[in-house]
Amino acid sequence: MCGIAGFWGEGGEMVGKRMIETLRHRGPDYQAVWSEGPATLAHARLSILDLDPRSHQPFFSADGRHVITFNGEIYNFQALRHVLQKEGITFRTTSDTEVLLEAYRRWGKACLQHLRGMFAFAIYDREEKTFFLARDPMGKKPLYYSFQHGVFAFASEIKALWQHPNIPRRLSPTALHAYLVLDYVPTPYAISEGIYKLEGGHYMIVREGHLIEHAAYWEPPLPTENPLPLEEAVRTLDSLLAKAVRLRMVADVPVGVFLSGGIDSSTVAWYAQQHSESPILTFSIGFTEKSYDESDYAIKVARLLGTHHYAATLTPQKALQLVEEVFPLMDEPFADASILPTYFLSQFARQRVIVALGGDGGDELQAGYPTFIADRYVGLLSWMPKGGIRLLEHLAATLLPPSDANIALDFKVRQFLRGFTGEPIERHTRWLASFLPEELPTLLRPEYAQGAENILEHWLTPYMRRLPEGTPLYARVAFLYYKTYLQDDILVKVDRASMYNALEVRAPLLDKEVVEFLASLPLRYRRRGSKTKFLLKKLMHRRLPAEVLYRPKKGFGVPLSRWLREELRTP
Repeated sequence: MCGIAGFWGEGGEMVGKRMIETLRHRGPDYQAVWSEGPATLAHARLSILDLDPRSHQPFFSADGRHVITFNGEIYNFQALRHVLQKEGITFRTTSDTEVLLEAYRRWGKACLQHLRGMFAFAIYDREEKTFFLARDPMGKKPLYYSFQHGVFAFASEIKALWQHPNIPRRLSPTALHAYLVLDYVPTPYAISEGIYKLEGGHYMIVREGHLIEHAAYWEPPLPTENPLPLEEAVRTLDSLLAKAVRLRMVADVPVGVFLSGGIDSSTVAWYAQQHSESPILTFSIGFTEKSYDESDYAIKVARLLGTHHYAATLTPQKALQLVEEVFPLMDEPFADASILPTYFLSQFARQRVIVALGGDGGDELQAGYPTFIADRYVGLLSWMPKGGIRLLEHLAATLLPPSDANIALDFKVRQFLRGFTGEPIERHTRWLASFLPEELPTLLRPEYAQGAENILEHWLTPYMRRLPEGTPLYARVAFLYYKTYLQDDILVKVDRASMYNALEVRAPLLDKEVVEFLASLPLRYRRRGSKTKFLLKKLMHRRLPAEVLYRPKKGFGVPLSRWLREELRTP
């Protein structure tokens, strides 16, 4: 994994060096800058494939016309290399970087349809003076950009953009409003005004500093009315997952698996062990608080699969140390406390491997979150007026004692009721919210409060307009989670936590073909009654223990409230 940066405009090599220096943590093995007139490209490398210096970036085509800076992995690069060789193209390296560059030179922007991987890259055409930038369909790898004061610039992280003198630091009120509601800053916003995130599945063409084209090249498909028969769907998912995991185990460095003991990571570990002739390395962390701890399940799965398993415990004292270490590294405010155990797990795994497979993405397209189940119960209270709902909220606050347990009953009831009155799609956002939009004006100074109450409408409407009229509610909800919570919370958390430890994390469940298949399925293949991930559980029911498949979802939270009241409380 790597860090990339570049710009069109004044600044040259000196500014390029400042930008890439801020991304050294993403690529500690090698950093370089190329500059020609107003065009500058920079790269920080973490070597995974073809460790030879010949694959250092920025990387040039054989004729010198095109230059690429690339962050990510193209998992099907060997197959693409073979196709391109049959068309007469010769290669100087064994890297996926050169395959990506030659794919673009052969197919233009249509190359994006051939790629299977996680990536953010920029290719500069020295003759046309044109940048081509793209981000993978799932948005696994970050890409920020800005057009300000005569400069176009891009980078893996905001801090690199701030190194350019033409890009000032100004707080974006819209991004602030969204953060206070969502706990993260959603695409396309960034906390710094004038900076934006390129959405996953999108590309940009910029010529001489001016935007020429900005469009989507991929969207998740909608459910089909005539799906495969159930048993055939199970076989298809089996084949897709096997291939997705196998592709992600290709590396010239040690590979391991994050194993929480939940169904998603256990599934990934199962397939990884099937593809390995020797025991794979698996990693988990636990807590002393039982409602948060899953380490027993992870150990049970590791023993069943015969992996070499390594476990660690995150203590309150270590968590406090991580707070001081992690949050200064973040470019944007981020209130998902699970970044602490994710960072700790990445740090722990990096002692033995450079690449790790994770189970991220298993919930968004398989109706895995409790909120997908909550939709079923809304109808039970739909007859009740708002006053009645407020009364229930008061009773819940009075009668249900606060609990420090993970996803406790009092928390679930209060969150359900506070989001109950919203529109179907807005309801899910309110269920996940820390603050409701109507509460924001009381939290903010007047100059930052304008428009705060309308943030959900302002943010959600563009997404919903992209869906055809009549799209089922569950498909709209899955699309929302995929495009927002997954991309801007889960994947940001994993990217930052892993990259600051020079670890590359790969997500087989977010393989493009797997996502396309799962997104095409009707609700009955994803959920049966209150049972989520129906198809995956049917696939794995003879491979994994029942207590792993059917236990309630815990997530990857930390017992923050208890820690703050007890071990971490200041005397």
